[in-house]
Amino acid sequence: MIESALFTDFYELTMAQGYWKRGKNTPAVFDMFFRRQPFNGGFSVFAGLDPLLETIENFRFSAEDIEYLSSLDMFDPDFLDWLAAFRFTGDIFAMNEGTIVFPNEPLLRVSANIIEASIIEGLVLNMINFQSLIATKTARIWLAANKAPLMEFGLRRAQGNDGAMSASRAAYIGGASGTSNTLAGKLYGIPVMGTMAHSWIMSFPNEQEAFDAYAERYPQKSVFLIDTYNTLESGLPAAIKAGKKLMEKGYNFGVRLDSGDLQYLTQEVRNVLDRAGLQAATITVSNELTEEIVESLVLNKAPIDSWGVGTHMVTGGNEASFTGVYKLASRTRPDGTAVPVMKLSDNPDKTTNPGVKQVWRLYHNDGSVKADVLALEGDEIKTGTERTYFHPSNDWQNFPFAAAKVQPLLSKKMEAGKRTGTPESLTDIRSRVQSGLDELDRSYKRILNPHVFKVSLTEELKDLKVALMKGRLEHLD
Repeated sequence: MIESALFTDFYELTMAQGYWKRGKNTPAVFDMFFRRQPFNGGFSVFAGLDPLLETIENFRFSAEDIEYLSSLDMFDPDFLDWLAAFRFTGDIFAMNEGTIVFPNEPLLRVSANIIEASIIEGLVLNMINFQSLIATKTARIWLAANKAPLMEFGLRRAQGNDGAMSASRAAYIGGASGTSNTLAGKLYGIPVMGTMAHSWIMSFPNEQEAFDAYAERYPQKSVFLIDTYNTLESGLPAAIKAGKKLMEKGYNFGVRLDSGDLQYLTQEVRNVLDRAGLQAATITVSNELTEEIVESLVLNKAPIDSWGVGTHMVTGGNEASFTGVYKLASRTRPDGTAVPVMKLSDNPDKTTNPGVKQVWRLYHNDGSVKADVLALEGDEIKTGTERTYFHPSNDWQNFPFAAAKVQPLLSKKMEAGKRTGTPESLTDIRSRVQSGLDELDRSYKRILNPHVFKVSLTEELKDLKVALMKGRLEHLD
């Protein structure tokens, strides 16, 4: 776990000294949200909250950190003395980890003095962006696999050791059944899984001896890797012989394919296994799998029982990062009055939503989700009451709706720098992902060309935004 508050962008510290010197370390509110769905998808998974809160509680500048900053000749000694006593003392409101989320809605809201809120910005974005990316990728693969068992095999391809650990945690949240990362198994309670490598087989004179030796040692966990030399001509026959011996002892077995035409080979392997009376034997596949490959194999009815995914799951594959940002939503005037603020842009999608906000999830009568709505804090959306909700950047696009059920998504997770509750288990977080996906219409879960989910504004928030944009609301000192 990172404890050094040097884990921040340098400009946060130069700005912090400026705030401090000018007596402007006043209360502020920042929103963390993301701008677009990764992978051209229809949903994302909010992940990384629990380790973030734990890290913030312990975020400090050590004596060595202060000495390093002093050596840069950028900071006054009195400011460095203040940093030496730095602790985050603000409040954090956030969605529950594992919530299904959408662009431009606050996933997390930080209410703190502006220096404290600024210093943790990089930490918030680093931890939430990466784990949300990996959890989202895994959920897509899990759905593509028709919710079949999915094993995360990505340790050796992950971005450094911290990337491997964070990815294993996030992948489990997103739907992976287990991990090959043994340390992640210990620290996070994730089931550990693995079979054998080609090197095991190559260390024996032939595949038969390799499989027999493994079956003797691990009769309850035997999955034979059959593509080391020739999948159908040597690997599969050897696996069948070893597997029949196991079945005579009351154990089942499986085979794994890590190369070749998986559609053709799995069908051939299944046919041979069935003809040998081994209908219970399972087939696992791996080898640079993506959600598109998995979906294609499932749609073409490849007889695959479980999936092992590494590189594309733990790195994000074709998506380099989650587009999370951290923007000021409210500041405090010298007289102590809080005032909403917003970032303006020639690009409407980059114009932010002002003020302290809550996110409400609105449901149909059948329990499916209709839309998410941003409302100013204190504006309660009630069930059964019809209101009109507005597009974030085109107020002529709107819809009336009376929700059968509503759910406020942001709740207090940290108060005065201390967590407000006990950490959730990864199993509970993972279950939240799956139940959240069940609430979404299938059109939002398509791998290709998904429907765009509505994230809308109340009329009051829309009016505030328009007033700020047109300069009708005094918002400068």
